[in-house]
Amino acid sequence: MIRQPHFKAVFYHVSSLPQLIDLSSLPEIPCPCGTARRAFADRDDYPGTVHLTQISIDAKRHYHKKQAEIYIVLECDAGASIELDGSLHPVAPMTAVMIPPGVRHRAVGQMRVLILCTPNFDPSDEHFD
Repeated sequence: MIRQPHFKAVFYHVSSLPQLIDLSSLPEIPCPCGTARRAFADRDDYPGTVHLTQISIDAKRHYHKKQAEIYIVLECDAGASIELDGSLHPVAPMTAVMIPPGVRHRAVGQMRVLILCTPNFDPSDEHFD
């Protein structure tokens, strides 16, 4: 007998109403990386959030068990990098970094990034070793 893979289908009903947000107008919220301005967290009809994050020099290594993130570097110090599971990778403006769940990560050096998080950001899914 051939076993067929079992897939769990996930369907999202995306609202037909578009939404525009000025990210710079959102409140800054402290996070392990520095401060974040989080958009679309209140949208249950969309499977992700967008964060404009100012990363401080003392960003804390952390990971997520459920969330995947994509960091898009907008601005950064010379010599900035991102640490992924203990390995440093240099970054520059317009670098994109995909971080799957479970990967320990932190930014090294000051930078401004746009983070795409899926599923919706959940502060209880920030873990530290």
